[in-house]
Amino acid sequence: MTHYIAAYDTESAECLSACRKIVQIHRKFEIPGTFFITGKTLEANPNEYRDLLDDPLFEVASHTYSHQMLRDHPFCGPSAPADQRRNEIILGKAAVERVFERPCVGLRPGCGFEDGFKKASDVLQCLMEAGLQYVSSILWGRDYSLPAPLNQPFTYADDGFPTLWELPGHGWHENLLKNHNCWGARRITLWPPEFPEAVPPTFITKPEDEFAINRVFIEKSALENLCFVSLIWHPWSLAAFDPEMRMLELTFAYVRETGLKSCTYADLCQHASKELAG
Repeated sequence: MTHYIAAYDTESAECLSACRKIVQIHRKFEIPGTFFITGKTLEANPNEYRDLLDDPLFEVASHTYSHQMLRDHPFCGPSAPADQRRNEIILGKAAVERVFERPCVGLRPGCGFEDGFKKASDVLQCLMEAGLQYVSSILWGRDYSLPAPLNQPFTYADDGFPTLWELPGHGWHENLLKNHNCWGARRITLWPPEFPEAVPPTFITKPEDEFAINRVFIEKSALENLCFVSLIWHPWSLAAFDPEMRMLELTFAYVRETGLKSCTYADLCQHASKELAG
């Protein structure tokens, strides 16, 4: 059965009010979700986030401490120095555990990468020393293109870390579909595109446009009986584009209609460790 994960990169002051609306939709549909939150974002409003997300429906995981790059990125900038990378991992995880008083088992790095942490043994070693069980770091396609393909779980055994799972993200960084980063037009898709039906001719303008793109990945994952599908969302961007969260309602209703099993990234990590290992 294909698993569906609603996940949110929560990284700015604008995310708190957006998360309040997002949580309402999750509770309406009784769909779980994973919130990857930066340590600095949590430290700015610890009580508010705890009141909002301290719920069995939600996993809270790390989005690093301050969104610094853990390896070089062609769009988002160079890697932070080694000591700062370590702090991003250690302090980000510690912030989640301090606020929510429960283990933080996963991390999504700022921006994500084409190959995740393959051949980045120093980062992988730090992730293991921190006690993390999974990372969600592959968030782009070939040559840092979008949309990201439906990559599936694997461990970093080839790099010497057989118990650390990679659980990728799929589709678009939705903020880029709306030009919310103000990057304007730039080379970001492959030619020919792997998912032509998910490449709009211009920036999208309606929640229905976004849902139509989401549907491509959800439908394909179900038809191919993949392990999971999870789209790359940002609370601040979702709220700026769609204050009523119409896209979430349409997407969650379609997930139910399609028969996917909703879970968190932590749930998927447990499933992968039991069912896919070896």
